[in-house]
Amino acid sequence: MTDDATAPVEKVSQEAMLAQFQERFNNTVKENEELAKKIKENEIVALKLQGAIEALQYYQEAPPEEVDNVTTEE
Repeated sequence: MTDDATAPVEKVSQEAMLAQFQERFNNTVKENEELAKKIKENEIVALKLQGAIEALQYYQEAPPEEVDNVTTEE
């Protein structure tokens, strides 16, 4: 008598199981590295956007005065 509610058990050798676990482990490590790289890229973009937002908000609150001639001394 079999229980239809339980999935059949697949018999795998220890060597095959070890190979599967190692592959999954390596894939997981690789995925984590890719996600960490993407997070770092997103942080850089977020900082740039934050700077642009703050600059635009500043100019909306206090527009810069127009200057006819600007000279700099070296």
